Amino acid sequence: MNFRQKHIALQIAAAVACGILLRFVFDLHPIWWLVWYAPVPLLVLAFRLSSREARWIVTLAAAIGSSVNFHYFRLVMPLPAVLAVIAMQTLLWTFLILATRRLVVRYRAWWTVFVYPVLCVAADTLMAALLPDGNWASLAYSQGDILPILQITSLLGVSGLLFLLALVSSALALAISHRRSLRRGWIAYAITVLLLVSSIFFGYIRLHNPVTGAETTFGIVSIDDAIGLKASVAYSSNILQGYDQQIASLAAQGAQVIVLPEKIAFLAPPVAQQWQQHFSALAAQNHVWLEVSVGIDDGKRPTNWAWLFTPEGALASSYQKHHMAPPERRERYTSGADYSVSTIDGYTYGLAICKDMHFAALGRAYGQRHTAVMLVPAWDFDYLDGWMEARTTVVRGIENGYLIVRASREGLLTVSDAYGRILAEQPSSAMPGSSLLAKVIVANPVPTLYSRIGNLFGWLCVAAAIIFLLIGRKTVPQGTKPPSS
Repeated sequence: MNFRQKHIALQIAAAVACGILLRFVFDLHPIWWLVWYAPVPLLVLAFRLSSREARWIVTLAAAIGSSVNFHYFRLVMPLPAVLAVIAMQTLLWTFLILATRRLVVRYRAWWTVFVYPVLCVAADTLMAALLPDGNWASLAYSQGDILPILQITSLLGVSGLLFLLALVSSALALAISHRRSLRRGWIAYAITVLLLVSSIFFGYIRLHNPVTGAETTFGIVSIDDAIGLKASVAYSSNILQGYDQQIASLAAQGAQVIVLPEKIAFLAPPVAQQWQQHFSALAAQNHVWLEVSVGIDDGKRPTNWAWLFTPEGALASSYQKHHMAPPERRERYTSGADYSVSTIDGYTYGLAICKDMHFAALGRAYGQRHTAVMLVPAWDFDYLDGWMEARTTVVRGIENGYLIVRASREGLLTVSDAYGRILAEQPSSAMPGSSLLAKVIVANPVPTLYSRIGNLFGWLCVAAAIIFLLIGRKTVPQGTKPPSS
């Protein structure tokens, strides 16, 4: 093997190694601490190699990393769409790193430490605003169990946390690749350390805020078995009876509010009316607030609903799902547009369904309505995305300062507070199902900066990204000697 062949072999090995690291980052249950470091080797390689070498190495590594969720994507969408999603993720990562490389190797200045985080946040912001699935794959959600660092989302949302993650990676990569050749590099490193330490300190301080309010007992019931339009009467009755028994058991144990998962049945309108009457009577019989979610098919466009019944059996509110999962989009579900709030024991409760909580704008809309508790029926995909979906929902609570009760099928039953603390959690299961009883403090919503300003920081990063990209298109400044391309 000659020198050129060895060189290519080493580059392939480096790309594969970087791709394997990214798989642990892109996974639906990522290794949280690795997210801070995994992009570093790829950035270093891009900074040190020519643009042509960097392009194919980054593309190969990104493709290997993005393919980690192939099986999951295949569950929710057809193969051509799966390949398209993986290709788009690959191209996006290639673009982000090569665009960063262009500015870093041209200017070798301290301010280039911000290029990578700004571009990452800008891309994330645009995806959240423009794509039907939003930014559900944002690396910020990887920190879902790290409470001190999560608190930054109460200020700047997911954009603030993602910026910090990418900033640390960027600073490490510059320190390794440029060492002392980075002009005024100490400024870049000092700012990174200052922001990281300040964010952690803020998080610890915020987590020590006292929680005062009314003690409330929540019950969650979930049976993974689905009831479709063509389900037999015996099959449907068995599952319905399972819910009835679990609800009665939780009520007997003191549950005041009981939440059921998304689409426990898919029904024709006349049958849906019967089910509504059934659960109305059940709420009154057990004297509980009861949330129930069903799908309704009128033969034209299906809809996805959540009903909330009072302890007297009245229908307090109904909510139609806003954001559809890929299978629902294929089946042409009609989306809702209204928000639903009810007052329970002096506190405002809101309703949302599963994927709705992927969208920070919807979560903020409830924050602006001074919601204290969100009741969220959900249906995850074969347990694969249970942790990620639950933690994505938890972040909405931190951003807007409310408690969340989430009941999922094929996922997790979760109660989390306004600071993201998991107060109770357990997996769902098939018949006879799973139930969870949690006695927690319901407090007034915690005021947050994010509820007031929304994703202003993300859009500022979009503007800054445009400026960076325009600067990158300029001719090389005199006296700068970038690597050969």
